[in-house]
Amino acid sequence: MTKEIVVNSSFMEERIGILEDSHLTEIFIEWKKHSGILGNIYKGKVTAVLPGMQSAFVDIGIGKDAFLYVKDVFEDTEEYEQIWGEDWGGERNSIAKSHSLAIDELLREGQELLAQVSKEPIGNKGARITSFISLPGKYLVFMPTLDHLGISRRIKSEEERKRLRELLAKLRKPHAGYIIRTAGERKGKKEFRSDIRYLSSLWKEIKRRGEKNHAPALIHRDLDLLLRVMRDLFSDEFTTVWVDAEEDYRRCLQFVKRLQPRLVDRIKLYTRQKPIFEEFGIEDEIEKALQNKVWLKSGGYIVINRTEALVAIDVNTGRYVGKRDLEETVLKTNLEAVKEIVVQLRLRDLGGIIVIDFIDMEKKTNQKKVLDALKKELKKDRSQTDFLAMSEFGLVELTRKRQKQSLEETLCQPCPYCQGLGRIKSLPTICYEIYREISKTSLHLRGKELTIRVNPEIASALLGEEYHLVQQLQKELKLRVSVKGDPNLHYQQFDFLCL
Repeated sequence: MTKEIVVNSSFMEERIGILEDSHLTEIFIEWKKHSGILGNIYKGKVTAVLPGMQSAFVDIGIGKDAFLYVKDVFEDTEEYEQIWGEDWGGERNSIAKSHSLAIDELLREGQELLAQVSKEPIGNKGARITSFISLPGKYLVFMPTLDHLGISRRIKSEEERKRLRELLAKLRKPHAGYIIRTAGERKGKKEFRSDIRYLSSLWKEIKRRGEKNHAPALIHRDLDLLLRVMRDLFSDEFTTVWVDAEEDYRRCLQFVKRLQPRLVDRIKLYTRQKPIFEEFGIEDEIEKALQNKVWLKSGGYIVINRTEALVAIDVNTGRYVGKRDLEETVLKTNLEAVKEIVVQLRLRDLGGIIVIDFIDMEKKTNQKKVLDALKKELKKDRSQTDFLAMSEFGLVELTRKRQKQSLEETLCQPCPYCQGLGRIKSLPTICYEIYREISKTSLHLRGKELTIRVNPEIASALLGEEYHLVQQLQKELKLRVSVKGDPNLHYQQFDFLCL
């Protein structure tokens, strides 16, 4: 599989696409005036302690208070929060420390503390923070407040895991925690020592700033989007990184030269006149990812609907009629849908509970084939996922963890007409409402002419297929009725005046 990184930079935004065999599988977007805060370290002040929820609100200076759970309070932290997109698997469970301290025994209003953003604000929810600081390098994550050594679960070889553990045990500083990232596989003493030196120095500087500044204050800002992607994702797996801005190209070269000098020649400056995202077909893929319906090559399709509680995905055969029998047609559609579903989960960054309604299959062997295919495709996803066996109704439930806003939340806003319902009232419904509203007030109308002011589309309907309503009003009111279109009026808004 060929993997590429495509970088589109402008004065207003940074957009980075991840291509696998020329197909977009992940997209990162950061607006220059609204850069993300994940990984940033703040000195915050506790504004409220909530014993009933075993949590606290902390002012970190971003407008909306951040949320801090009791298990994320450093003094007796239970769990390392997965901030940097790695999958530690069972490793992080060994960090757990059992304790019975309540949130009001650990924190008080007005208390200042150093905390790191572990989850971006999403929708109406504020940022989630932890006083459990972690600093990522290329090959290691340094956890200065923990005495722990862990290895990414994505490193499969037991022999390699043993080698890494023994190597790091010799290099690590006492009473400090480290987790070897996936990129650390097959790396040696030189790479790890360099990371340890850099991260230890960074932590000393952060502590110095934390002591110097009063809350709320930003103490440490993580790298910008481009350099984060280069640090966290760029590896031997990628054949090319295309960058369309000279300044970012130079920054990218310098950064990679320091971290992975042997991969510098894979950084390329894109110089064609055609916009880079159009050249690689990324603009079209982004537009498709904002639609509910996604077509499959065979003619089948999937429908993706987000609700407050979960994401529902429905698989349909569509135009695909197959060649031999129904069971074969259904199996082929479901298998094709599996690949597209996982791509869409990654591309749209959908999280929480996800329910997939596959087309019913009679044979248990075919159900197993679909589940095996789903398991295989989910291995390509960097986010943590878990799924259950297929129910007798052909439903598969899975959970997926995400750390940032979905693509839809990033690029869209609720429709001012439907307020996020996905529906607006039909033309006849609005016309009938206008008729009923005027009829209700008929006894209070005085004058010779009634003027109804509506949106131009509603005006067209009232003067066209729904003109019988106007005629009925003239008959009931014994007034002349005129309809005027006003483009400044909302589709469902109207008013009337009798003169």
